Amino acid sequence: MSAPLTVRESGFGVMLPNFDPLRLGTPPLLAAARLAEDLGFDSGWVGDHLTFHPPVLEPCGALAAVAAVTQRLVLGTGVLLLPMRNPVWTAKQLGTVAALAPDRLIVGVGVGGENPAEFEAAGYPVAQRGRRLDEAIGVVDALLRGEAVDHPGPLLPVRSPKLEPVPSSRPPLVVGGRSAHAVRRAARLAEGWFAVWLEPERVRRAVEDLRAHAQEFHRPVCTTVMLVFVHVTDNAETGRGELERFVAGQYGLPVEAIERWCVIGSEDRVADALARYRDAGAEAFVMMPTAVDVLGQYERLAGVRARLAATV
Repeated sequence: MSAPLTVRESGFGVMLPNFDPLRLGTPPLLAAARLAEDLGFDSGWVGDHLTFHPPVLEPCGALAAVAAVTQRLVLGTGVLLLPMRNPVWTAKQLGTVAALAPDRLIVGVGVGGENPAEFEAAGYPVAQRGRRLDEAIGVVDALLRGEAVDHPGPLLPVRSPKLEPVPSSRPPLVVGGRSAHAVRRAARLAEGWFAVWLEPERVRRAVEDLRAHAQEFHRPVCTTVMLVFVHVTDNAETGRGELERFVAGQYGLPVEAIERWCVIGSEDRVADALARYRDAGAEAFVMMPTAVDVLGQYERLAGVRARLAATV
């Protein structure tokens, strides 16, 4: 029997295209997953929204499809907006992915809240989502362990029998978010912290906090997974133009809102930026291409990965 998956094994991964920020049509999800595995990437991740600025494929359904066309790639949700989801049905969906991709699933969760309309559509209030996330994590975690649940609430009262099939091993959990609350939640409840839109120094301070919280909660230190927005290109002007279109389509924001956390440039430039995050304590990476040609970016990111590995 193989050892249970760890967050660190997500290694050098990529976001798979389940969003369509440039409105080019159905994203090339399965082609991207096959290519990511063929290029030797360690993990492929999908994001979550019920409705947002771009069209979006539901992440658990997307990963079930990806499971059917890959053999080795670790599959991650980066991240599920658990406070607007029914936790029992979510556990069932995740258990299905885990059955189709045994010992290959990492469950990433976060509070969400950028789009209150989707919370309303889902039937959950956007308020108190942090507390609902804490309760939902406990419910989902117990169900994925093969346990029945009788949770009194107060925000998410749940009574559920054991769900089958039970995953061959309990998928590791990562918590996303930039706030001090998110870092503390990760340390208290999860095996990993999913970081985004932070400078290396902020990551360094958060990693120090994770270590302190680990002592406080008598738990192992979380693995830091860093999501980085990248455009690998030899033409910085073209790269910035595509980043501008991506940010507008994905978030409805001007490029200046997140530009300082994005990396545009050659393989060497991107690898140097990632090395600074690694030096700050990041132990795994997820690359979010901001280019029109996502598959072409994967090809160039393979070069980034080789350069980063050479600097260890």
